Amino acid sequence: MKLTFWGAAGTVTGSLHQLDVDGKRYLLDCGLAQGRRKETDQKNRHLPVDARSVAAVLLSHAHIDHSGNLPTLVKNGFSGPIFTTPATIDLCDAMLRDTAHIQEKDAEFVNKRAERRHKEGPANAHWPELVEPLFTMEDAERTLPLFRPVGYYTPKSLDEHLSYECYDAGHMLGSSALILNYRNGGARVRLAYSGDLGRPNLPITRPPDALPPVEYLILESTYGGRFHKSAAHVIGKLRDVVNRTCGRGGRIIVPAFAVGRTQQLVLLLHELANAGQIPSIPIFVDSPLAVNVTEVFRKHVECFNAATRQYLLDGEDPFGFSRLQYIREAAESKKLNDLHGPFIVISASGMCEQGRILHHLRNNLDDPRNTVLITGFQAQDTLGRKLVEKMREVRVFGEPVTVRAEISSLDELSGHADQGELMEWLKPLAPHLKKVFLVHGEPAQSQALAGVIRSQYGVEVAVPSPGDGFPLEP
Repeated sequence: MKLTFWGAAGTVTGSLHQLDVDGKRYLLDCGLAQGRRKETDQKNRHLPVDARSVAAVLLSHAHIDHSGNLPTLVKNGFSGPIFTTPATIDLCDAMLRDTAHIQEKDAEFVNKRAERRHKEGPANAHWPELVEPLFTMEDAERTLPLFRPVGYYTPKSLDEHLSYECYDAGHMLGSSALILNYRNGGARVRLAYSGDLGRPNLPITRPPDALPPVEYLILESTYGGRFHKSAAHVIGKLRDVVNRTCGRGGRIIVPAFAVGRTQQLVLLLHELANAGQIPSIPIFVDSPLAVNVTEVFRKHVECFNAATRQYLLDGEDPFGFSRLQYIREAAESKKLNDLHGPFIVISASGMCEQGRILHHLRNNLDDPRNTVLITGFQAQDTLGRKLVEKMREVRVFGEPVTVRAEISSLDELSGHADQGELMEWLKPLAPHLKKVFLVHGEPAQSQALAGVIRSQYGVEVAVPSPGDGFPLEP
């Protein structure tokens, strides 16, 4: 067995790990990289693996940085199965279509602007090149029939010597940690992949499962050097942001991942309003994807934690209440620009890289009454990261926008385990481990976690760079 790391090695996005076993090739995830536009576009378009050589994909969960480049893989010749949980399949059905639609529409928007500038400007000016979408709706439609459901705790044979089993990773609906079991005569190798590891006591999701013993582990390290604050702190901070902005008569613009984070926020805002801790102001979820995804959430109650299931037992819809409006049509989205605050808009994407959130930011960043509430990790060089770093001017759709709005962060809602939670989850595995590979983290976070693992558990740790390969010995 040989493990080669490509995406999310030395960075947070674009998960793509290659496993070669007995002449067959498997991919663990195939996600979109996010960051500097030109650099990540080239990375996403030019896969490091021959798509036709891949026997199967094992998908940990539906977030776009793990699943979003599957249509490119198919576009380049992959035709094998994509194994994942039933909830993840339903989410990907919505998310891959939505991503394809956004790719097409964003390319159309940029090209129209470029063509208009070319017509209006001097003939000798340097104009931006026209862009092609990374993939189209047709590519997404060709990808969806390849998905194959594999439930939690259900061993799945991949070939004569290799099988895998998935466990609840507690990160989002349907997320899984994978264990691959290789047996050939007396030789045995067990490899675990954490995917994105969740946290205990988050809204909606269950805590991550403990895993059985393995010799090798691929572990995420997004918050490998950090510690989250308590759930009570999160609720208090959200309450204060809403009340402060309402006092100014402003709008609260919330870039949020359509899967998981949007539903968490809706639930928390519902509870705060019911308790009279925030004004009963309009709340808009402006994302066709979030609308579709919320329907998937309602379908998969088997993935909910006990508190969320209790809502349903009590006859309440945890994702729908009187002051909340879901917006699907673009025309309705545009009407929000004419409304007077205060109100809340939750819109994708979570890192402010594509979709309707860009239009809301362009229209609201320059007003000091407004607040942009960042609710999750922002990868290096994304627009969301630039806002978190308090840049006074950013570019939206290639044009400069002055940032006068308040920028507030709510990292504590993150679905990623922090250093303490990662170490606690790792503790029962440590005595059996030969090696840990840290991925899905910026270098400082991965190195911080590597140091703690070495010192506390005495386990060998590697922090791979793209293209690094490692043999997995029995």
